[in-house]
Amino acid sequence: MALDPYTAGILRLMAAAYPDVGGSITEAAEARRRYDAARFPSGPRLGDVTDRVVPGTPDIAVRIYRPRGARRPSPVVVYYHGGGFVLCGLDSHDGLCRQLADGASAIVVSVDYRLAPEHKFPAAADDAYAALRWVYEHAARWGGNARRLAVAGDSAGGGLAAVTCLRARDLGYPPIRFQLLVYPVTDALAIRPDVPDSLLTTTQMNWFTEQYLARPEDAGHPYASPLRAPSLAGLPPAFVLTAEHDPLRPEGEAYAARLAGSGVAVTARRAPGLFHGFFGLGGLVPVARASERAAYAALRRALGTDTLGTDTLGTAGPDADSDGATSTRALTTKGMSVHG
Repeated sequence: MALDPYTAGILRLMAAAYPDVGGSITEAAEARRRYDAARFPSGPRLGDVTDRVVPGTPDIAVRIYRPRGARRPSPVVVYYHGGGFVLCGLDSHDGLCRQLADGASAIVVSVDYRLAPEHKFPAAADDAYAALRWVYEHAARWGGNARRLAVAGDSAGGGLAAVTCLRARDLGYPPIRFQLLVYPVTDALAIRPDVPDSLLTTTQMNWFTEQYLARPEDAGHPYASPLRAPSLAGLPPAFVLTAEHDPLRPEGEAYAARLAGSGVAVTARRAPGLFHGFFGLGGLVPVARASERAAYAALRRALGTDTLGTDTLGTAGPDADSDGATSTRALTTKGMSVHG
């Protein structure tokens, strides 16, 4: 499905502001300067937003979002931002995390993990897991319910959310109820296609991978490429959201299929007519709203807040497309449903 003219216009504006990494820009510091100069969508006003520090070696900054009228104790979603393991941070994803807290009726903890190339793999994965442990062990102090804990992330952060679930399973701690993976990076060895009408290019993704990995052999490590883990059995239920126009779509959908084949309950949704980076843009891009609602609804169901969701994007059902139509395609793999 081609991008509609309005969405294509939004994509052109975003692409003009996005740093040409791997092309005219080869230094991470310059890429961050260009990216940080962009304006990001704001989110709704919440009950409380607090910056905290997770003590450790090193310390990890986090930002805690509590929705208005949140019941105590509230379920918690640990969120990992995208940016190719090189860009972004708490501020770039502030609006998205506000929307997520409001839409999921849950506390959201955004994690400012270390970035490459200054901090190569596995630094980001280590920080992601350390922050998860801290949230689980301290959630009660700030009104969170650690027994209703989910992880979520977009792009590189979606990959970190998947990796954190693997690590928690491997170590037997802490228990995670659900994972929301938005166009996740799952395979550092993937040969990614060039996709028209995509904010992210294959050249850019290859540059990000080069910045992130310390050694070529790291690409096959399960905590860098969760798709290549020997087993995905025993992982939390998942909602995997991909974009039609995105070079990461094949590996995201392959990861969803592998989860399902491993006995994990999975819902996979491909957002039609949308590009990498659409999540959190529902206020600007109408066709993104249905997929955002679906993600929020999946979190609410998993965390037991379904009757409390405020859904600031509207009243359409969670699987309804922008024109009200719903299409569902069931895969042959047991336990997996796909909404297109």
